[in-house]
Amino acid sequence: MKNRKIGLHTFMAVPAFALYCLFFIYPLTKGIGMSLTNWNGYGQAEFIGLKNFVDFFKDSRAISDIKTTVLFALGSAPLLNIVGLLYALLMNSKFKGKSVARACIYMPAIISPLIMGYIWYLLLQPGRGVIFNLLNQMGHPEWFPNWMSCYTSEIVVLVLVNVWQYAGMTMIIYLAGLQNISQDLYDAAMIDGATGWQSFRFITLPLLVPSIRINVVTNIIGSLSMLIIDKKNDVVTLRNLGANDKQITRVFLFEGRMIAVIGAVIGIGLGLLLCWLQQQYGFVRLGDSEGSFIVNAYPVSVHYSDVAIIFVTVIAVGWLAVWYPVRALSKRLLS
Repeated sequence: MKNRKIGLHTFMAVPAFALYCLFFIYPLTKGIGMSLTNWNGYGQAEFIGLKNFVDFFKDSRAISDIKTTVLFALGSAPLLNIVGLLYALLMNSKFKGKSVARACIYMPAIISPLIMGYIWYLLLQPGRGVIFNLLNQMGHPEWFPNWMSCYTSEIVVLVLVNVWQYAGMTMIIYLAGLQNISQDLYDAAMIDGATGWQSFRFITLPLLVPSIRINVVTNIIGSLSMLIIDKKNDVVTLRNLGANDKQITRVFLFEGRMIAVIGAVIGIGLGLLLCWLQQQYGFVRLGDSEGSFIVNAYPVSVHYSDVAIIFVTVIAVGWLAVWYPVRALSKRLLS
């Protein structure tokens, strides 16, 4: 048995590991410890166990915030990835005016969300908006729906506006991934008789997994920003109760981290369920004809060590993803 030598690359990984521990592991363990205490920002923290978590789930406002964030995330994340991927596939093909089309698709992403909010408010404002005035001049003002009249329509508008604005950023990431896929793979698949859908399913999608991961993390950050926007009215209530800006920020951080934990648990549970269904029923198949492969269904093996690593990583990324929108948006609301 050969002795494994420690090369220079091993020592080069030490700074990265140290930064990972500093910015991922330490905040994670520190946050878990703080969530089990009662601390007003001064003096000694009092250990209270799971009382904060129990109080959190008993608060109707917290449940409403979770509902809004989950609905926004479930609506925005899939649509952003689907629309962004379709844009990327279109931009990866050859046609006249591609540069202009790509600029038009990406342009909304560079506009400030505040300005974008005012633009859509002027367009959709009931009674005085641009769309209402156009329909009124056509003699059909009743065709204009009041988008802000109910909770469901408000969520739909927010999701659609968010997708329209940030689909360009998602497109750029997918486009970079598509351009790194060798054309030889598609040529070989075409020689073997693969259809366009089969090439997309077995070549494009698997090789776009890194791009999908980047977009998912980005979408998490954007979705968690809704937590602060939805809490705008509660800021006034918390201030009237005597809470200072630091305590209000801690409330936002706590709720955002709770959402990250709940999302990680639900995601891993759904992932394990899908793996079990694949093992039992083989929904994802390797080919349509019998005997083309040794096994007909895509093999799946669950390793619980991988599950634990994924859980810790998702929690760490989720908690850090909470920090940015809370810091950025709380400055706007608390200033």
